Amino acid sequence: MRIASLSERKEFYSREFSLAKMRDWFRGWHSPIVFAVIIGRHTNIAPRKYLRERARTIVIDDYEGLSELKDYLIDFRPESVYYDRNLYKDWDQARRVGNKRTGLGRAFGQELVFDIDPENFTCPIHGTLEDKMRKHQGLSFCRLEFQLARQEAVQLVEILSRRFRQINLVYSGRGFHIHITDEETISWNRKKRLALVRSLTKKGFVMDEWVPAGGMRLIRLPHSLNGLVGRVAIPLPKTEFGVFDPITDERTRPKFLLR
Repeated sequence: MRIASLSERKEFYSREFSLAKMRDWFRGWHSPIVFAVIIGRHTNIAPRKYLRERARTIVIDDYEGLSELKDYLIDFRPESVYYDRNLYKDWDQARRVGNKRTGLGRAFGQELVFDIDPENFTCPIHGTLEDKMRKHQGLSFCRLEFQLARQEAVQLVEILSRRFRQINLVYSGRGFHIHITDEETISWNRKKRLALVRSLTKKGFVMDEWVPAGGMRLIRLPHSLNGLVGRVAIPLPKTEFGVFDPITDERTRPKFLLR
């Protein structure tokens, strides 16, 4: 795993990024979809014309169809692409709220997502997240930490499946995102979301409550390139939850890594 260069990002979004797969991901989503990119906050690389904006979160809420969104991605060549989990009544509301750093805000609902990152697990070799931060290794992780994250994701899906029916597990390029799309959860307020999160942490699950509680409304876009590690974010079928390996799985490896 390594950082994807600007030319590699452009190649991916020009030749590999699948609009069909993205449409399939948003099937049944009737709210306006707001996207966002970060060009180079962590990698510190960006096209010359966007150097000043490389660390910003750039909201994309003005586009005519997904083909134009693809044009934006080819132009920006971002390290990360996200979508807004909030559900909005119309485009005017999406644009009013979408450009503010809010969670649920004035949206009428939000997709429920859990975020499991490998660096949050204590490693017998690399220590705690605090140890890694002191060494400026906060975003790095080893195979053992990834295996711990995968194990927790599998166990969490099992627990959540006892209560919810529509669950999708996505490999984010680094860790895992668990998307719950049961209709009842869309309208949950922050209090109800926090109650679920804290009930899970009491069971021993390691997670950041910021995402599922609604404080962070953006989530990585499935089928986009995670430029921090040069891997494609992909949804995973249930049969692969416990055995998935991003090092050997060719679905996660963009073509520029296969040459």
